[in-house]
Amino acid sequence: MEIKIIKILFNLVNKAYKKEETPVAAVIIYNNKIIAKSYNKRNKTNKTIDHAEILAIQKANKKLKSWRLNKCSMYVTIKPCDMCMNVIREARINKVYYLINRLEEKKIYNKTEIIPLNSKEIENLKENYLKKVTNFWKNKRNKI
Repeated sequence: MEIKIIKILFNLVNKAYKKEETPVAAVIIYNNKIIAKSYNKRNKTNKTIDHAEILAIQKANKKLKSWRLNKCSMYVTIKPCDMCMNVIREARINKVYYLINRLEEKKIYNKTEIIPLNSKEIENLKENYLKKVTNFWKNKRNKI
């Protein structure tokens, strides 16, 4: 089955390449069947999140009518970026198989700073929000 999946990945990579998209592809497997496949489309759509992995996850969500993909595996051509790995984890995908590691030179492009909001004026708001989020999850877990 792996060779069949890799051939599908390469077909998707070739499509992406011809359309001048980043040549990355992803396939999702459920019960030994391919339920979703995609390649990067963000150059065409101008959407930051249109990576192959996320597009494949969206298709699998629709196919299984669930955001939980915990019985699924994903095959990708390149090790997923941080954004995709977070979405993969949130989707609860069981295993991710990849062909090659990410290119080291790609890391130099991300210069985003992540800064927590900290001031006396918003301290009360933060406490209120924390209570709301905590209660939400506490109530959710009590219903299970």
